[in-house]
Amino acid sequence: MATSYGKNLNISIYGGSHDEIIGIRATGLPRGFVFDLEKLARFMERRAPGRNSLSTTRKEPDRPEFLSGVSLLEGNKACLRGDELHAIIRNTSQRSSDYSNLEFIPRPSHADYAARMKYGEGVDLRGGGHFSGRLTAPLCIIGGICLQYLEEKGVNIGAHLYSVGSAKDTPFDLATVGKGELSLLEKRSEFPVLDENAEGEMKSEIESARLEGDSVGGIIECAAIGLSAGLGEHIFSGVESRISAIAFSIPAVKAIEFGNGFECASLRGSQNNDQFCTDGSKIYTKTNNCGGILGGMTNGMPLVFRVAMKPTPSIYREQDSVDMVSMKPVKLTIKGRHDPCVVLRALPVVEAATAIAIVDMLLDD
Repeated sequence: MATSYGKNLNISIYGGSHDEIIGIRATGLPRGFVFDLEKLARFMERRAPGRNSLSTTRKEPDRPEFLSGVSLLEGNKACLRGDELHAIIRNTSQRSSDYSNLEFIPRPSHADYAARMKYGEGVDLRGGGHFSGRLTAPLCIIGGICLQYLEEKGVNIGAHLYSVGSAKDTPFDLATVGKGELSLLEKRSEFPVLDENAEGEMKSEIESARLEGDSVGGIIECAAIGLSAGLGEHIFSGVESRISAIAFSIPAVKAIEFGNGFECASLRGSQNNDQFCTDGSKIYTKTNNCGGILGGMTNGMPLVFRVAMKPTPSIYREQDSVDMVSMKPVKLTIKGRHDPCVVLRALPVVEAATAIAIVDMLLDD
């Protein structure tokens, strides 16, 4: 299975949702960087399941254990040694019996059918196996370290719930989003929105879906500020390409757009072009429809993009499927513990993925 990412900072994720452990190996991390273990734990907790009624009832502590690559220091700090970092998370709340009746009945909108066709009957699909969102937990270990590294370099990353179902938050101002908005979202990390009124509307959407045995999707908007112009490369190594590659590794992500994205297709060039200006010391653009990227490279403006996430495919309503042995239609009712909306817990994963991609680009020759 293809489970690695990165040109300079290379990561490889292994394990399955119901295995004893899941883990990540990483090479290329900046040697000598000291990070805060407590801060990393707080970041990991944002993604962890079972935090509130809006997520799955599966409870996992998601505490990373470092087997190599770091030296523990006083004051709950750790230092990157420069060799391969190997970290694991122990799964402690698996319930594989919930999937015992699904061995040959693919769940709609899951990877089950395609995975069986590619890997055969031996593929592990308990809880989604290696295709599960559970595998974003080890991604957040490296992403959390990268977020701290970037912050030390003056680069800040933050995301908010742009929408959940039909409920929408105030979008980032593409040209002026800054530390003020990102600091506000950090304070509201339990439910990151810019407009407090949007929180109630979004929670109502999620709760309504949950009570009906259903699920709801949404959109995450992410910004990176403090990036200098000229990061990234053209054609195959552009900023959009490298962020998109890791963003689409997050289960349930179905679309991505940078800047004004699909909206630009309905505009004229005179409306869409970001015109240049200067304050006498630096060059910037009046607008930021490009989302901070030109020709695959950063232009010094805020890097802003959005990812759309589908509704959780594991729902409790009866659905149609097929018994792959008898080749007959069957009715399927899924058991288990599932998020009525994955968007909230996926938000820190998007931040983590963005941080990994940016650090990887910063390490370009």
